[in-house]
Amino acid sequence: MTGPPADPNAHPPAVEWGDRHPAKAHLRMQVWQTLKDSGAALRNPVCHIPHFVGADAAAAQLAALPGWQQARVVKCNPDRPQAPVRLRALQDGKRLYMAVPRLTRRQCFVELDPADLQQRGIPLKQVAAMRQALIHGRLVRFEEMQPIDLVVVGSVAATAAGGRTGKGAGFADLELAMLQQFNLLKPDTQIVTTIHALQLVDAAQLPVEPHDWPLDWVITPEGAIATRHTFPKPAGIDWAAVQPDQYRQIPILRALREDRLADQESE
Repeated sequence: MTGPPADPNAHPPAVEWGDRHPAKAHLRMQVWQTLKDSGAALRNPVCHIPHFVGADAAAAQLAALPGWQQARVVKCNPDRPQAPVRLRALQDGKRLYMAVPRLTRRQCFVELDPADLQQRGIPLKQVAAMRQALIHGRLVRFEEMQPIDLVVVGSVAATAAGGRTGKGAGFADLELAMLQQFNLLKPDTQIVTTIHALQLVDAAQLPVEPHDWPLDWVITPEGAIATRHTFPKPAGIDWAAVQPDQYRQIPILRALREDRLADQESE
């Protein structure tokens, strides 16, 4: 690997991708503004997964859960507010997978093995940062990955009933769908998010669509909420829901579609 890709936050992704669901787009803007007005955001949250005051405490709350303690393989998003989660995973000796921002590579996940990193003398705190993870981690194909025990996703807003929304591009749901497609999610794999309490909204404000992956836990600096959701988890990629711009910008998605079309033609 020659170095990290361009900064995924260099321009406003919400503008680039458009508002695919008006109610979710409106809710995101409300949450971003609330975080700004309250001083709970550590940087401008608009068009980002918000970096929030108390992200370290939320990671500690997550680490206290039995599901975390039993997990050996964790997948975590690359955003800044989840850096404490990535660090805790490495410190706890867990194999960590992090998606390449925007899924811009054919090998769209980075594998971080804490034993390997320590043997190479790379400080775990350093490699918990997204850019350093891209430099020191190993890019892997789905076929090289181990089944995942626990998934951490970034959120702009979430509900105690298990709903969530990110920035609006659908990357988290696509990543989970692709992992499911490759049988890398177990029936009991838990999906969690860490957020500021101001990002927790009423379920009526956040519609859940068929391609949305529900949360099992919502973690704030103050505590952990078991959602006990009743939403079904998608069986894999919902090809009908994939947008043309997603095919253009995500190499692995194009490759999987080509494989799928080839399989259909050979039947």
